[in-house]
Amino acid sequence: MGKVMVVTGEVSGDINAARVVREIKQLAPETVFFGMGSTALKEEGVEILIDPTEISTIGFTEALKNLNAHLDNLKTLKKAIDRENPDVLFLVDNAEFNMLMARIARKRHIPAVTYFSPSAWIWGSWRAKWLARYKATIASVFPMEAEVYREAGAEVVFVGHPLLDTIKIEKTPEEIYSELELDPEKTTIGLLPGSRLQEIESLLPEMLRTAERLQKEDKKYQFVIPLARNVDQDRVASMAADYELIIKLVKGRNYEVMSIADLLITASGTATLEAAIIGTPMIIVYKVSPTTYRLVKKFVKPEYIGMPNIIAGKEVLPELLQERACAEEIYATTRSLLQKPYQLNNMRMELKYIREKLGTPGGVRKTAELVLKKGGLLS
Repeated sequence: MGKVMVVTGEVSGDINAARVVREIKQLAPETVFFGMGSTALKEEGVEILIDPTEISTIGFTEALKNLNAHLDNLKTLKKAIDRENPDVLFLVDNAEFNMLMARIARKRHIPAVTYFSPSAWIWGSWRAKWLARYKATIASVFPMEAEVYREAGAEVVFVGHPLLDTIKIEKTPEEIYSELELDPEKTTIGLLPGSRLQEIESLLPEMLRTAERLQKEDKKYQFVIPLARNVDQDRVASMAADYELIIKLVKGRNYEVMSIADLLITASGTATLEAAIIGTPMIIVYKVSPTTYRLVKKFVKPEYIGMPNIIAGKEVLPELLQERACAEEIYATTRSLLQKPYQLNNMRMELKYIREKLGTPGGVRKTAELVLKKGGLLS
């Protein structure tokens, strides 16, 4: 009976880890799982020692506020490794924390597989060299990720992006409009403020002000907020109630909303890649603390923050960052795109190219096989 320790730190990582665990259970049903994660992993039968989602943040200064909690989590997991002696560590996202976990695994002579590995192509090759030094195997989901890690001397397996497996829209647009009680004759705009409380409180008010202004000017615009599974719907509804705005809140139907939307206004993150695969035009908005932003500008390599733009190597999708992530700028950009349909069509064409660069379906199964092989649990 094999043992796999799974370590992740936020909602998207939890979901991606759970998909691989599901595949591992099919390949090796007797495998036991434990570690750090949240709801999705728990639903797959993983013994959750720590749920870190409440302290999940974006940015350097934001993360420092919870440093002691992160250090306590690290100690707890060290003790669990010594007690349970897992065959392999499966490290998903959660960059800095899981880099330390890779070092711990190496010291204890336990193989480690990283999935959604630290973004060395963004932050610099030192991250890739770190993981190469500690012999972590990289299950690569991006082409540029594979290249940087190979150059650093790491063992890399390009598995492709798991979203190519998981994004399935089985219902017709007509069915989706009907079930969500939306008017197919109106222009549908989706608002996606992110899954973290920090993101929602920062970005959602600006999105709602934009929506309010657009809807007051023209009743043909209808708005919908597809909420991540961990988001408090009542809290978002309370925030929306402060605006003179007719808006629909739905939970657990993100892909369906993306598929019928004419345009999305979305926080930078996994949602941008999901929408890119579906082919939906979008505007990317984001804010972090001024200190974090200055550090990012100093150290980050790519010119862009949105993953679709990074993959394309150019600004296919508008990015409104920091002080530009305000209602006035979001409104102006949204209005301009909606008045020029050819721009939206150009975006859709570029998004097809981006999807092709993400590989082919089957990445989740490939990752599951890799974890089992590295743990000596699959021949």
